[in-house]
Amino acid sequence: MNALDATDTVLRTQAGAPPSQTLSRGIRVLEILAEVSGVMSIADIAAALGVHRSIAYRIVRTLEDHGLVLKDAGGGFRIGPGVASLARGVSRDLQSAALPELTALAADVRMTAFIAVWDRRHCVTLVAVEPPHGEGTIVQRPGSRHRFDAGAPGIAIQSALGEARWEQLAPGELFRDEAQVAAGKGYAVSCDEVIPGVSSVAAPIRVPGQLPAALAVVYVSSDHDVADLGRQVARTARAVEALL
Repeated sequence: MNALDATDTVLRTQAGAPPSQTLSRGIRVLEILAEVSGVMSIADIAAALGVHRSIAYRIVRTLEDHGLVLKDAGGGFRIGPGVASLARGVSRDLQSAALPELTALAADVRMTAFIAVWDRRHCVTLVAVEPPHGEGTIVQRPGSRHRFDAGAPGIAIQSALGEARWEQLAPGELFRDEAQVAAGKGYAVSCDEVIPGVSSVAAPIRVPGQLPAALAVVYVSSDHDVADLGRQVARTARAVEALL
């Protein structure tokens, strides 16, 4: 067996190896802490993981050593600042290109503007900007997630992929009829899908070498001119694309 054959054999063996349970649990701890607004005790974390408290403690202590988890004065744990450092590296060029455009859009339409990306069965907010003096606006935190099959961002991303490509990426997952409509209009609209009484408008951003993202605004449902808003969101998405 030559060196290339040996390497190929090793790679095939590694590809079939089971995932690390400890690493999986550590990642799950971060996901759990990111979903809560306050702190969690070791007992809470252990219960959420379904493991003994001693196991949960070892995982949390390791994450704490890396700044990914922070312990407060009362002994509770919350997500740590190290996670923000990691997040800055996700789609760095997209975040840099989008931020000034999101800022201008949010100020102009007086709505929260954000970039969402596809993460398996979810849309995850990558970066968000609230309008100045944004009383009454919907807050969209970076890292927040909602079901991919609900809301305008998921529709917009599907519209950029097309049905055939979507089937390759997510076999058996629904390609929404609204994505076909969005492909023709250049933007997608949703109402009451993620939160009752809340609407969103989104347009796809085609990112070189990556899957499409979505640029979106979110607002309390009202009598906004959705078509005009959609065209404005689409124009902003094209401006971001031009910077990538």
